[in-house]
Amino acid sequence: MRLPTTAATRRSRVGIGLALTAVVLSLGGCGLAGAQGKLSNGYLPEGATEGADRVRSLWIGSWIAALAVGALVWGLMLWCAVAYKRKADDPPLPVQLKYNVPLEIVYTVIPIFMVLTLFYFTDRDEKALTDTKATPDYVINVVGKQWSFDFNYTTSDAHEAGTQAQLTGKPGVEETLPTLYIPVGKRVEFQLVANDVIHSFWVPAFLQKLDMIPGRVNTFQVVPTREGTFAGKCAELCGAYHSEMLFNLKVVSVADYDKHIAELKASGNGGLLPMTNLREGIIPQDQDKVSTGGN
Repeated sequence: MRLPTTAATRRSRVGIGLALTAVVLSLGGCGLAGAQGKLSNGYLPEGATEGADRVRSLWIGSWIAALAVGALVWGLMLWCAVAYKRKADDPPLPVQLKYNVPLEIVYTVIPIFMVLTLFYFTDRDEKALTDTKATPDYVINVVGKQWSFDFNYTTSDAHEAGTQAQLTGKPGVEETLPTLYIPVGKRVEFQLVANDVIHSFWVPAFLQKLDMIPGRVNTFQVVPTREGTFAGKCAELCGAYHSEMLFNLKVVSVADYDKHIAELKASGNGGLLPMTNLREGIIPQDQDKVSTGGN
């Protein structure tokens, strides 16, 4: 036999629900407190390029719009629950309506308008971030492979072949990773391709990434705004050691960049690895000649 729900029982359930909500919000707050970034920038990493501000604005704007819609929907739900709460003298079923044309128009037109607005701003920013019409100061070809990256400093006629990271769990592993150098304040074009499976070139501080696809050249440009060392990784599941496909990216002064290029040439890394001439999308057919960097 089902026991009737008393007012005390209902209050108890409400109290438990509020307590669980408080716990969840507290745990979420702890996670956000430890996240990289601040509430003012949407808890994103601090950007290191000119395009990062555009990404951040789109991200924060999308969240504001989503929260506003959520607040409106939740508010209407609560209002309906309170305003139309069933009373003791109400009939078993409320008045049934076949349709309400004005209301149906509203909840059809408004979502379409919201989607179109989000699409417009996303498309606008995506086109700006992937625009490569400007003439770059430096061109760097990055080749993804299982499980590392090769760097061709096309403009500077030097290269560096990466090897798979050895994650020992001990300090100093970062110093052994392949390291890509780019000069601060200069427009750098990345020409991305893969020589085996699909990879993805991702530097979180750029706030953007791009896939690396065999037989296809994907390009994007950045203008780094501050010096520093930033983590890079593959963001596309590409096999058993995907988690070890890591690299460093150093944004340095032009003088330090030139010094690094001179060191590469002095150590025998002058010239370029195969799969160059990527500005025009030309990819050599003899894929077996692509350097594997010791893998």
